Amino acid sequence: MLDFFSPCPRGLEDCLVQELQVQRAKNIQSAAGGVKFRGTLETAYRANLHSRIASRILLHIAQAPYRSEEDVYQLAARQPWLQWFRSDTTLRVDVVGNRCPLRSLDFVTLRIKDGICDYYRNETGVRPDIDTRSPIMHVQAFLSADTCTLYLDLSGEPLFKRGWRLEKGEAPLRENLAAGILMLSGWKPEQPLLDPMCGSGTLAIEAAQMALHIAPGSQRHFAFEAMENFDAALWQKVQAQALAQQRAPDAALKIYASDISLNLIPVIRANLERALGPHAGCVQVKQIDALDLKKPAEAGVLVCNPPYGERLGVQGRMGGRQAPEVDDSKEDSAPFFKAFSDVLKQQFAGWRAYLLTSDMELPKQMRLKPSKRTPLFNGALECRLFEFEMVAGSNRKN
Repeated sequence: MLDFFSPCPRGLEDCLVQELQVQRAKNIQSAAGGVKFRGTLETAYRANLHSRIASRILLHIAQAPYRSEEDVYQLAARQPWLQWFRSDTTLRVDVVGNRCPLRSLDFVTLRIKDGICDYYRNETGVRPDIDTRSPIMHVQAFLSADTCTLYLDLSGEPLFKRGWRLEKGEAPLRENLAAGILMLSGWKPEQPLLDPMCGSGTLAIEAAQMALHIAPGSQRHFAFEAMENFDAALWQKVQAQALAQQRAPDAALKIYASDISLNLIPVIRANLERALGPHAGCVQVKQIDALDLKKPAEAGVLVCNPPYGERLGVQGRMGGRQAPEVDDSKEDSAPFFKAFSDVLKQQFAGWRAYLLTSDMELPKQMRLKPSKRTPLFNGALECRLFEFEMVAGSNRKN
């Protein structure tokens, strides 16, 4: 059995635990910003292919106490790296510290590189090349106050890069955060789902892939495919099993994506075609102002990551003024959000609405009381996922 750690967006650790349980991982332990687990190489292959929440799958290589940079160097230099990758493999090393007493993490990074490269020079006479942009292998180190842990990244590109996104709207939502929002909302594929400010369509695409049982990693490659112990036959089996689980829809899915920007509609449709192939038409896409929405069904789930500025229609509804700069957008966008809350109250009784935002005052702007506030992080940015239950007769008085 091998030990792994999978980082994920903060706030989604429990969602990742549920995914790893499905993939039959063992000894699953949630930690801040990720999940520890045990398993075989097949477990790692499945986690990379199937996890919608994980950012990476990291193989635990070694852990030891340290007091100096020399201790960290020695830990790196004595690991049997050849069992994982050859000396002609390009390499990158990254270090993260939490209460690390050493003066410079950059110097620690250099010493870990030296340790790995000196190991290869002693064993093979050849040092790996360092490539910080597109390495084949990526070693990550975590330094606590007194312990250094070395990991080997089995994913390569972050797992939120599914392989289908070529075009992006403004400030695209990362795919694993979008998947987490859908899981936290409790949405099920048989329920109607609407994203009225869909940007490049990330939420709708994640939902459609869930409904069609399309593995999120089915269109990309992984770093473990270049490892010395890569089991090609096992990987083909895992891929074949994932492909057999896919299903064709009997009819159009009850997934609706819309945006005020006419220019984004072809972007959304192109992304859908790459992500869903022949089933791209199962998601219903239209250009519409969010303030003109009508519910497509009596009950359902509305999800969105609302932007600010021109794409909200601020210009058209505020006397033609220029779209605001970021620093002023919350104040200038308040009229839009008040109007949008009126749409929800008047048109979406029976629905649950979920809005992700870094603006903690958004419910006050909307004059709605959230039934739930879930802390999430979009990278380093602290956000809230606000849940609003749109029950007839529950409108908050102005």
